[in-house]
Amino acid sequence: MTRENRGRAVELLTVRQVLDELGGISRRTFYRWRELRIAPACIRLPNGELRVRRDVLNDWLEDRAERAAS
Repeated sequence: MTRENRGRAVELLTVRQVLDELGGISRRTFYRWRELRIAPACIRLPNGELRVRRDVLNDWLEDRAERAAS
């Protein structure tokens, strides 16, 4: 699913797609991360479903990347 955002396409991922991208973590783990406020920011649609913007997920992953020791 994509959506235009200021002239560029923004990919909105389902929770299932996010779980798969994170190596198949469980839905329960993802929702626990949300409770702890450590999951990537989500968008709640009017029907109650969640979506995660691709750029938000990528930034979230980058923030958690371990840096090589200097």
